[in-house]
Amino acid sequence: MRSVLITGGNGGLGLATARTFLTRNPEDRVWLGVRGRREDAERLVAEFPGRCEWVTLEVTERPAWDAAVAAILAATGRLDVLVNNAGAHEDALLATMPLSAWDRVCRVNLDGVFHGCQAVLPTMISQRDGRIVNVASLSALLAPAGQTNYAAAKAGVVALTQSLAKEVARMRITVNALCPGYIDTEALHGMTPERRQAAVAQVPMRRLGRPEEVAAVAHFLASAEASYVTGAVVKVDGGIF
Repeated sequence: MRSVLITGGNGGLGLATARTFLTRNPEDRVWLGVRGRREDAERLVAEFPGRCEWVTLEVTERPAWDAAVAAILAATGRLDVLVNNAGAHEDALLATMPLSAWDRVCRVNLDGVFHGCQAVLPTMISQRDGRIVNVASLSALLAPAGQTNYAAAKAGVVALTQSLAKEVARMRITVNALCPGYIDTEALHGMTPERRQAAVAQVPMRRLGRPEEVAAVAHFLASAEASYVTGAVVKVDGGIF
């Protein structure tokens, strides 16, 4: 049995990732890290009783991480996989960006990954085994205008991933990053039809990605088959870059 913690567990990508682990690995026990609204997470928990649970987790707060990890260890004695999926964006041009938008986006997207990795590493090091998958963004590699905060934070996630991978490789812990492009989740639902059409036009495949397609890559990176893959940055973007 493996214990898997997925942050952003009430969003489309987090739920798709959880479902992929639950359906492909019948022995996995999945924990959904959620804050605030959790209706969708609760529905998945009801669908997989005894194998899926939610845990309160504000990723920007280290005590919340410590409490979540302690709850998982009390229940299972292990923590094998962390998928740092929680994210947020507040787009604006840098010249007019409120300081609060810079602070919040960096805290959620970068500080949250730092806290998560640091919170799970003692357990993974003692196990001499573990998988960390950090969800970055294509914006980390191909930064668009109007996303200086988000692009900088996600680029930091990529660099953190590559550095940490070197630090823990000898302990059989792998650390990899995903860079999704335009994925059909709630993050894009606020787009006007015109913006959505323009986004699709940038994708050589001429469609948006599905959450399940990102989840499948996260699942592979957390698998035994990926034991020699670490420090990788994997694009899931339909060929944009």
